[in-house]
Amino acid sequence: MSHPDIDASIPQAEVDAFKGDYEKVTKEVAKVIVGQEEVVKATLIAIFADGHALLEGVPGLGKTLLISTLSQVLDLQFRRIQFTPDLMPADIVGTNIIMERQDGQKYFQFQKGPVFTNILLADEINRATPKTQSALLEAMQERHVTAAGTTHILDKPFFTLATQNPLEMEGTYPLPEAQLDRFLFKIMVPFPPADDLAEIINRTTGTHTSDPQKVVDGPRILQMKELVRKVPIAHHVTHYAVRLVNATHSEIEGCPSIVKKYVRVGSSPRGAQTLVLAAKVEALLSGRFNVAFDDIRKVAMPGLRHRIILNFEGEAEGIETDDVVAACIKEVPVREKGPPVVV
Repeated sequence: MSHPDIDASIPQAEVDAFKGDYEKVTKEVAKVIVGQEEVVKATLIAIFADGHALLEGVPGLGKTLLISTLSQVLDLQFRRIQFTPDLMPADIVGTNIIMERQDGQKYFQFQKGPVFTNILLADEINRATPKTQSALLEAMQERHVTAAGTTHILDKPFFTLATQNPLEMEGTYPLPEAQLDRFLFKIMVPFPPADDLAEIINRTTGTHTSDPQKVVDGPRILQMKELVRKVPIAHHVTHYAVRLVNATHSEIEGCPSIVKKYVRVGSSPRGAQTLVLAAKVEALLSGRFNVAFDDIRKVAMPGLRHRIILNFEGEAEGIETDDVVAACIKEVPVREKGPPVVV
């Protein structure tokens, strides 16, 4: 039986092509990256949903290699910025320099920074000062930068894929909340299991070389982003995403006890937007052109973990924001009691 909220106008062939391209990309990435399937999938979901991703893990887990490999497989221009404490905002966005004409007259010319690319790797982003980190805010949100009062449009597509070391490591600065909120996903990169570690050693200490092939390109990625936007979502599924986000707020009645006790600030509205967009990608990767409740649950952890701020008691007790998101997923029912709410 068809649902009145579902628009079945998207050809199944487009859905199959989307899923097929994703599988081709992951196959090529696997030539270089051992394991980490969930990390690769989450990063690609962020890209297809037209969002930015923050990858967190200790040094040496292949975060930088993953991003550079993705840029190669996706045939996108790639630039890398190594964030350090002395990095300045102009080192990211660019600056005006004085030029001289043949007649001796001087003029200003904008010299583009590395942000003018398709994939910007902000490597170890939390090693720079908050002022420099904030230089990316305009680029990430508006897809343009402003220098000396002039706005410069970035290339399309544009994604910021940042890596971050755990905050307890020496020489790191916490990212400003406003910047964290602009990352669609925060992806935790785990230490590889023994079998994967052995394969990594075999690949990197022998004569094995891998050359991943280009699978898609910029125009195709733009098409895939447009298809994601077209995926329909029923009102009651949208409202489930809204209630999940609301459950992260301690001041809202009926929130989980862990939220009431340990959360100072809950997710922003961008969290709900993230759940819906990322769930649409999940649906396409499953070969469907409508969003299910389970799609929302699958993307809730990377979509919300960085948008929740714990209070002092929560930090003292060692509570993690993942614990908060897990409680919300467990305790928020998929359907609201009482009459349905029109969103």
